[in-house]
Order: sequence, then structure tokens, then C-alpha cells
Amino acid sequence: MTGITFRSDMGVDLLDHMGDDDSIVRAARVSSGSTGSEQANKGLLNMLARDRHGSPFEAVTMQFKIDVPIFVAREWFRHRMSSFNEVSGRYKVLEPVFYVPDMQRPLRQIGKPGAYSFEPGDYQQQYIARACGMRAAKTSWEEYQFQLDRGIAREVARNVLPLSLYTSFIWTVNLRSALNFLSLRWAHPDSTVPTFPLYEIEQAAMKVEEVITNLVAPEAMKAFNVNGRVAP
Repeated sequence: MTGITFRSDMGVDLLDHMGDDDSIVRAARVSSGSTGSEQANKGLLNMLARDRHGSPFEAVTMQFKIDVPIFVAREWFRHRMSSFNEVSGRYKVLEPVFYVPDMQRPLRQIGKPGAYSFEPGDYQQQYIARACGMRAAKTSWEEYQFQLDRGIAREVARNVLPLSLYTSFIWTVNLRSALNFLSLRWAHPDSTVPTFPLYEIEQAAMKVEEVITNLVAPEAMKAFNVNGRVAP
């Protein structure tokens, strides 16, 4: 079988954004008609995050291109305070790109639902998880191609494909909603509210936060972290 790609990373790319730290400050200061120094503006951002004055953070809007396995996308789409436009298996032939867990992915679930933890797998478990995933992906792709080659509609043929198939979507989100996403999808050491995200979506959330911090609103992100990573 040729042409199949296996990967473990989560793709996060910033396509566009409107607004930055100054946009948040302007939105907040319009209520009083005041202005402030750079240091005062940093203090204002901290106060907004600390006291959860959330609407000024909506002054920043971002658009990302996300490439993740389908099972990660389904969790991502639970964040309904944002917009999603996903590639369609009805309108195009899908790409043979599948997820397999990397060696750092915890494999052993300890405990019961609602009160469990994950631990690393041993070498044999790592081999089994990867080999089984690759074998299932290859078989399903063969069946998908078999149907397409015989004239079966794309929307029917795709039904044999697994959740490990990568999908792509455009995520349009304001900063306030993005902070809500980050507060839930990254078990960060600075978080004051415990969260238990799926390993793969946490890897993606880390990339989202890195992009926002470096390219969009660094001072707002600093205020978010200093104040316990609670979404305003």
C-alpha cells in the first residue's frame, strides 16, 4: 500500500487576525473615555482578566487552519462560541492521512470513569497501539478506494473510514472564546481550576496558545496566566 501517511502531530496555523492587546484596551476604556500609559494599559489588562470583565477580549478575532484527527475535531466542535468550516467528504476525495499515537502518548487507563488517570504504556503496548492503528487505516483506505473505483458516491464510501483519519477545518474565534478553550483543553500548572483534557487536543491547545502569545496578544495572555487561567 503506497500513498498513506501516518502522523502524530496536531496542525495549528494562524491564517489571519484582527486586533491585539491595544484593541482590548480601547474596548475597555471607551466606557470611561480615558487613556493610559503603556504600563497602565498592562495593569488594565490584568484587572480585566482578574475580575473577569470579558467583553473587551472579544475585540480580538483570529482565524486558524486546524489539521487534526476526526476524534479530536469532534471534541473541538463542542466549543460552540466559535465558528467552524470543515472539509467535506461529500464534495472531495479525502486524503489518506491517519493518526497513530507517538511514544509519549499515555496508553494505560488506571481507575474508573470520572476518577482515573493515564500512565505510559510499555514497549509492547506502544508497538501494538501503533501497529493496530496502521493496519486498520490501511484496510479502511483500501475499502474506501475500492468503492470509489466502482462508482459509489463519496458520501457513502467514506463511511468505512476511521476516526483516526485527519480532517481540516477553519476555526474562527474571538480571544475570549479562545481563552475558554485553553482553560479547558490544557492542564497547565498555573490553572486554578482542574481540567483533564484528551492528550491530543492538549497538544493542539499548546500550539494555539503559543501562536496567540507570540503573534496576537502577548500581554493579554500574560494576564490570563497570572490570574489562574480562568476565562474572563
